[in-house]
Amino acid sequence: NPFNPATTIEFSVPASSENNLVSLKIYDVLGNEVANLVNEQKSPGNYKVNFNAKNLSSGIYFYILRFNNSSITKKMVLLK
Repeated sequence: NPFNPATTIEFSVPASSENNLVSLKIYDVLGNEVANLVNEQKSPGNYKVNFNAKNLSSGIYFYILRFNNSSITKKMVLLK
């Protein structure tokens, strides 16, 4: 899981989604938002989003993917 300085985040939007507003944000360990990668309507399908953290410090970050009244949170480790 460690990355330096960029990584790709992959996600799927299911065909059964009623509201396809997708939000993908990156947060630091203090809960501060450091990046807003996606905030738009998406058609059902598979997606890849590149995240470049060259301006961020080494450490633990979280991404939160929200859509269809649910959310997924994953941890990422930035090693420089």
